[in-house]
Amino acid sequence: MEKMFGGPIVPTLFRLALLSFIVGLIFAVFGIDPVNLWREFGTTIQQAWKLVFEAIEWGAGYAILGAIVVLPVWVIYRVLTSVTRTKN
Repeated sequence: MEKMFGGPIVPTLFRLALLSFIVGLIFAVFGIDPVNLWREFGTTIQQAWKLVFEAIEWGAGYAILGAIVVLPVWVIYRVLTSVTRTKN
């Protein structure tokens, strides 16, 4: 039985109960109703997936903007350090 639970049963059940309480508390803070979450499970997954891609799209724009400055500076740095190493 311990193999199935990944360790001693009682501490594992305690950790699961504590984690369930914390997640329930977080849901309550954000006004998430577990019944609606379960009822609208497919929609919830779609909305979460949409949020992930929106976050990636938002972050990619800033990453590209930063790369316009960072990559040329990095290339210049690498060239200069390479040149100074070959002279020594």
